[in-house]
Amino acid sequence: MTKKEIQSRVLQNGEPLSLDKFEWDEKTNTFSSSEDNLVLDFNNIDYCTFKTGSDCTFDTSFGCTFNTGSGCTFNTGSGCTFKTGSDCTFNTGSDCTFNTGSDCTFKTGAGCTFNTGSDCTFKTGAGCTFDTIFGCTFKTGANCTFNTGANCTFKTGYDCVVVRRDIYEVIELVEGQKIKLNRYKIKGFEVIEFEVIEDEDEKVDIRISKKSLQALKDSGITIIN
Repeated sequence: MTKKEIQSRVLQNGEPLSLDKFEWDEKTNTFSSSEDNLVLDFNNIDYCTFKTGSDCTFDTSFGCTFNTGSGCTFNTGSGCTFKTGSDCTFNTGSDCTFNTGSDCTFKTGAGCTFNTGSDCTFKTGAGCTFDTIFGCTFKTGANCTFNTGANCTFKTGYDCVVVRRDIYEVIELVEGQKIKLNRYKIKGFEVIEFEVIEDEDEKVDIRISKKSLQALKDSGITIIN
């Protein structure tokens, strides 16, 4: 595609980006601009490379590479590679690689690799690898690998184990069981039988494990849903 054709696919403040504010390499499908606040629609062009400023929104196909600033939003196909700043949101297919800052949100397919900062949220398929800092939340499929800091929450598939780095310990997880690791340098964990959640209307939601629920029923207590 020509640079003029690409111009119609890149908007800034609702208008096509000026031709003198970006470069387009037809041979490599590489888009380059130092501008912020761009909206890029490349959803039927594969294997593109994007180099942009911050607060951009991308709608692309698969096999793309992104090198951006912070606060960007990505809606892509599979097999993409991202190198971004913080506060980005990703909705992608499978087999993607992410190298980002903090406070990012990921919703991806399977087989992805993440190297991020702290306070990120992940919702992924199976077979993913995570190397993060602290305060992250994970909801994944099976056969994932996590290398994280403190204060992280995991909801995973099957065949997972916990390996603690602060004090060598391997914990085999039990399906359907929710645990909380003991504090730094203290081996072991606590099985969470129930948790109490209070919402903004001061309504209380009590969540209890299936094992504990059955024990209550066996003791003769009537449970009303």
